[in-house]
Amino acid sequence: MLSLAQNVAGKVTSVVSSAAQNVEEQVFGLFTSSDQKILDQIYSTHVHAEKTFDEDSLFLVVENVLNHATQIVDKVVQGSQVHVDNIEEFTTPKGNLNVPLCTLKKIGCELSCKAPSEEVAHKTTLAILNKLSTHTWEAKGVLALGAFALEFGDFWLLAQLQKTDQLAKSLGILKRVPNLLKPSELPKRRQAVLELSNLIKTTMHVIKILDEFEKLSSYDPKDVPALASANDHIPVDVYWAIVAIVAVSTKITILTSDEPDKPYDLSPYAQKIHFILNNLNMKLTICRTQLAEAEAYRGIRKLFQTPTEVMEIFKALLFTKDNVQPLIDGSTNKTVQIDVLRRKYVFTLISSLDISETDILLLKPVYELTKKDTRYTIVWIPIVEQWTDELRKKFDILRSKMPWYVVPTFTSQISAGIRFIRVDWQFKGKPMLVALNPQGRVENINAFFLLRSYGIHAFPFDRKTEIEISNQSKWIDSAVKDIHPSIQTWIKEEKYIFFYGGKDNEWIQQFTKKATALANDPYLKDLKINIELFCVGKTAKGGEDHGIIGKFWGAIEGLFLTKAHKQVDPVTQEIQKLLSYKNDSGWALLSKGSTVVTTGHGYTFLRVFEEFDKWKESVKEKGFELTFKENYAKTSRVVRQCCRLDVPAAPGKIPEVMHCPECPRSMEMFVTYKCCHIDDPASGHH
Repeated sequence: MLSLAQNVAGKVTSVVSSAAQNVEEQVFGLFTSSDQKILDQIYSTHVHAEKTFDEDSLFLVVENVLNHATQIVDKVVQGSQVHVDNIEEFTTPKGNLNVPLCTLKKIGCELSCKAPSEEVAHKTTLAILNKLSTHTWEAKGVLALGAFALEFGDFWLLAQLQKTDQLAKSLGILKRVPNLLKPSELPKRRQAVLELSNLIKTTMHVIKILDEFEKLSSYDPKDVPALASANDHIPVDVYWAIVAIVAVSTKITILTSDEPDKPYDLSPYAQKIHFILNNLNMKLTICRTQLAEAEAYRGIRKLFQTPTEVMEIFKALLFTKDNVQPLIDGSTNKTVQIDVLRRKYVFTLISSLDISETDILLLKPVYELTKKDTRYTIVWIPIVEQWTDELRKKFDILRSKMPWYVVPTFTSQISAGIRFIRVDWQFKGKPMLVALNPQGRVENINAFFLLRSYGIHAFPFDRKTEIEISNQSKWIDSAVKDIHPSIQTWIKEEKYIFFYGGKDNEWIQQFTKKATALANDPYLKDLKINIELFCVGKTAKGGEDHGIIGKFWGAIEGLFLTKAHKQVDPVTQEIQKLLSYKNDSGWALLSKGSTVVTTGHGYTFLRVFEEFDKWKESVKEKGFELTFKENYAKTSRVVRQCCRLDVPAAPGKIPEVMHCPECPRSMEMFVTYKCCHIDDPASGHH
């Protein structure tokens, strides 16, 4: 009776213990655990990497062992049906490799005779990682694979030699080689043996790729940005590689045991390792691509630092060495070889597909000049992140409006070239016109500013022309010459002109009323002082003409940016003052012909008008120009207005320090983002 009770109690204990183990396995869930959960467990096994050894040389030996061993597996298991690949000649490790044999044997002990269980595989992996706590993650993988190779290689070497060598036969019996290879058993185990052989090959490839990532770590992280995320995942990848090694070792133990049919499915491990291998290959490809692009980018920068042929510059920017594509000649719609750029001054138009028709039309007179002077030419480089059929249609529409050379959409623009355009030329989406000389030197990083401000008079948009033209005091002419036909007549007649505008319609009405009264004052009429008024951007019905406003302020911004880095002079100061009033309620500018007398805030101008009776007598003695300027300066010292300057983003043109145009202080810097909800870029300046 007591014996029966003890027997029942023993069975209950066994059932409870088994149930507890099952619950524990369910709680962990090897293949359902997240990477973060695995990381939380394995990071506790890792301390600062201190131990070092020649892991590259050890991997060469291990790889050689496993390559030969798995080929023996294929040959023995499948016989004459399999084609055995030629293994590359073994590369002798550099120097004298000091194999960490004791470490390999300790890991080998952990791998030996484990029960077939996901939980056991996990715990065994943690035990191995604890033994390798002071090694790098890559070294952990190599050492675990080395420990496996020590046993696996020995097993299959004995399998190969047992028929011809008595010692090998005896040792083979001790390692249970005949249990697997006996003719009655081998056909039953063939599939299982091939599966574990394939799994170990895949695991070896995973560990080999991890070593490639370690080598990439010697490069500048900025050159290989994808490496950081890949390295962050390496501990988890090493963990799974060791789990696979444990699983294969366990499967071999089962196949050579007295219970070779004991179930232990390796397919989940194989699926996981294949997934990791594919993922690593993808990451490695991205990293190598980024590294190649970084080296190509440095090559382009070096090319620009050394005088070379402008055609070579374009090849480097747009094409790979062995994939140089032709350009499209917009005037004939036919392709031409890139040699047409040889020894030319090239105006390089860079833009997205949002370039406005206004900007295209702006270039037409330049194109006409290039037809007369064949030393010059224009090339359009469209910058598009991802081409689609819709974008190609849009490109074709734009291209049909451009008679100059165009880089076609099918050109595989190299990322290094686009990076150079974005970083070094600071392309930010708005159209640029980079003027290059025949030696590939940049003469003007963005000639659009000169073109918008001075038109074709700034041709050929080089430094010499920019310096000459920007020193002229008659700068307002370039901003207003095409916005109304009467203006050119007034300028030629050297009349006084009040240009004005602003956001406040009430102020504009006040200004118009008081300025008209001033212009019609009998005293000034007797002195033959002729004054004209022009409200910028207002239609006859009082609405806003966005086209004129955009054109006017675009020209003023261009004038400012051509002079932003130069020494401050009266001309620069007046341009800066005018630009600072762009978003104010009211602004005004007085010129005599095309010579600017003064610019200022609208309310200050109104105060000067209101005090006309106080200063009009001085006009006879000093003249209208000097008298008005003096009284404006006097009034502005009393009526102080905050000065705000919105500077458009422009490549290489934004000064770090900006001095106030109305006082000696430095201006505070703010960053502003703006959208005017208008499709046409030309209309977005106001």
